[in-house]
Amino acid sequence: MNHNNAPLCQAPDQALKKPGLVLCENATDCHAHICGPQSLYPYIPNRIYTPPDALLSQYQALLDSLGVQRSVLVQPSIYGTDNRALLAAIKTNPLRFRGVAVVNWDISDTELEDLHRAGIRGLRCNIVDLAEAKGVLPIKQLTKLANQIASFGWHLEFLMHVNEFPNLSQLLSNFPVPIVLGHLGYLKTNLGTKDPGFQNLLSLMREERAWVKLTGPYRITTEERIPYSDTNPFAHALIAANSRQVVWGTDWPHVMVKGTMPNDADLLDLLQVWVPDPAIQKQVLSENPERLYQF
Repeated sequence: MNHNNAPLCQAPDQALKKPGLVLCENATDCHAHICGPQSLYPYIPNRIYTPPDALLSQYQALLDSLGVQRSVLVQPSIYGTDNRALLAAIKTNPLRFRGVAVVNWDISDTELEDLHRAGIRGLRCNIVDLAEAKGVLPIKQLTKLANQIASFGWHLEFLMHVNEFPNLSQLLSNFPVPIVLGHLGYLKTNLGTKDPGFQNLLSLMREERAWVKLTGPYRITTEERIPYSDTNPFAHALIAANSRQVVWGTDWPHVMVKGTMPNDADLLDLLQVWVPDPAIQKQVLSENPERLYQF
């Protein structure tokens, strides 16, 4: 039921296909969302989209079909700071799943300890909605939160358009934990890899202060459908900057995709172009997630 005006999203492509890429052991999807059942876990009223139920059972069938053994579930914005659906999913298989939660600024250390025990390994901050103004971070609150989570070995994941923060490295000087950015930096491909914000991100990666997820190419491309070839230079630049700081994810169930809904096997096969070297594929799919999410 959609009680507010948040538009209904397309459902993901349900066809289970085998990817052409043969995955290494412990391949990990580092970015997916469980949505619903809405009857059990209601969405917040002020959400900006309404997904169809995208349930754990569907998602596990997808992982098994792709040959992906481990997964990191990320709290979607539709739940605000209500992490119950996320925690319930992790609890079904704590060896297979880790999580990235969303919390209030005033969360207590005890609550954070509980989340760590429950399999949470990072916190997500929606900078797209939080930034006080373009290019401005709520740095005081972010630093307080980062100090609270540093001892757990967690990170902060920012949903942000990196082109809007050309001096991110300076904004985060002496930041106590690494940051993680999704969607290859989340800047439109027509801005080009020379964009100052993207270049600043690459320098943060070289210093091992930032990680990037190879996710959601359809969120940055100018192309209507796969193979989104205009994303290739961005993926190659991220790998060249520091392949130790890159992970991959499906971005299932692909909420708010406006164009043609891609199939997840085809999305996974983009890795053959983005990361052609099998040794680096293994880093991106298995070794890096192990470090970042403490599998």
